[in-house]
Amino acid sequence: MTPLHQLPRLLRIARVLARHRIDELLPAARRPRPFALLRVLGAGTPAALRALPRGERLVLALTELGPIFVKFGQILSTRRDLLPDDVAQALTQLQDRVAPFPSALARSQIETALGAPIAQRYARFDDAPLASASIAQVHAAALADGREVVVKVLRPDIDARIDADIALLRAGAAVVERLHPNADKIRPREVVDEIATTLRNELDLQREGANASLLRRNFADSPDLYVPEVIWSHTSERVLTLERVHGIPVDDLAALDAAGIDRVALAEKGVRLFYTQVFRDNFFHADAHAGNIWVDPARPRDPRFIALDFGIVGSLPEKDQYWLAENFLALFRRDYARIAELHVRAGWMPTEARLDELEAAVRTVCEPYFTRPLSEISLAEVVIKLFQVARAHQLTLQPQLILMQKTLLNIEGVGRLLHPKIDIWATAQPVLEGIWRKRRGPRAMLKALRRRVPEWLAAAPEMPQLVHAWLTQATQGGMELRLASDDLKQLAARSRQNQRLLIALCVIVALSAISICWVLALR
Repeated sequence: MTPLHQLPRLLRIARVLARHRIDELLPAARRPRPFALLRVLGAGTPAALRALPRGERLVLALTELGPIFVKFGQILSTRRDLLPDDVAQALTQLQDRVAPFPSALARSQIETALGAPIAQRYARFDDAPLASASIAQVHAAALADGREVVVKVLRPDIDARIDADIALLRAGAAVVERLHPNADKIRPREVVDEIATTLRNELDLQREGANASLLRRNFADSPDLYVPEVIWSHTSERVLTLERVHGIPVDDLAALDAAGIDRVALAEKGVRLFYTQVFRDNFFHADAHAGNIWVDPARPRDPRFIALDFGIVGSLPEKDQYWLAENFLALFRRDYARIAELHVRAGWMPTEARLDELEAAVRTVCEPYFTRPLSEISLAEVVIKLFQVARAHQLTLQPQLILMQKTLLNIEGVGRLLHPKIDIWATAQPVLEGIWRKRRGPRAMLKALRRRVPEWLAAAPEMPQLVHAWLTQATQGGMELRLASDDLKQLAARSRQNQRLLIALCVIVALSAISICWVLALR
């Protein structure tokens, strides 16, 4: 899309921002000059709208601008190190709800996607939607065998609209990258890439069905979480059919109390579920706001959650999962030196960062919190403060952690809503420690070795020749070690005096590895 074609959309965005007086998000002294135009365009803002807090006005503006801006606001809510508290809190309430599109279009979309008339696929189909969002809407239906289901169908032409808005965000990211003094740390292009990936994943409802199916399998027969079944025979890239479930929205406290739900037990289960999904399964529901979480009313004393909407899920590269778990454990143990060390070793901060200064900064942030009762300490708040400290020490934004941060904020918010005095720390620490012992203990190591045995056995016949070639090259002086640091070069020079000993150790290690392979293979 050319800049000229984008002009009408840009003008509409400017009008919406002006009407909601978004220029007031920045102090007058820090507003860029183009913001003066917004002030002029917004001169006719209704008094009732102008009277709303700035965070609420921002939420209304993003909602009016559409799905890309709603998702942007939801992700931005996780960067509380960049936002005033009132604005960040308002963005956490951002919901994606819009007027429904005509049922005739929904029927047409479903029939095209499934390749048959509605009457052949469903015994009943309700034209009035149960819910409507900017990307899709949901209708109640029934299958021929009488099972109650819900049918999610994409909005017509949503692909083109999202592509156009992503193009605008990319243009904005390019401007930020050129003008912002800390652009290399904020990484605006990568943030936009993350948003674009999230949105495009939501446009594939078959992918959403696969997410639901895996989450359901991870928590099969679980007393903590129920995931509805996917009806694969009635699912495609643009239509998703799920078992219909009934529950109480997690934020309807009056209904939960009327049903006799144990809210304390429910809140603790929510915290445990987060750590289980992130660190046991490395697959977590990443859109866990109140609208997507229900409570099963049939289990008041041993309550369980019902998950909805699986368009946004998260997983982490194994190394990031490791660094993240270790950071949480160090935080639980108040090991500030370990937190500083982990941030550098993970590559989240420059290697030249002074660990003693970073440790002191982390201690300065965390120690005041620990003067309060643990039940009053917000883990999410501590994490936000740590990001502020890390940013001051040149933290590089990690886009792959954005969804995890957002989910942590949502889960703690739900936990506090259900049980304001929940001790997040006492609930989370034993869960994470238990999972991590299983993931990193001797049995897990042996299991991982067993998985590697076939690969090692396949490579074993080549090992003697490879070792021989390496030894020949080393003894003939054909092996060159290239290092950038002068200190490391000096260390390498001194180490050549012990090269024969190192060669012998390498041979022993290689032979030991082969022996382990054979022993494990024969067990």
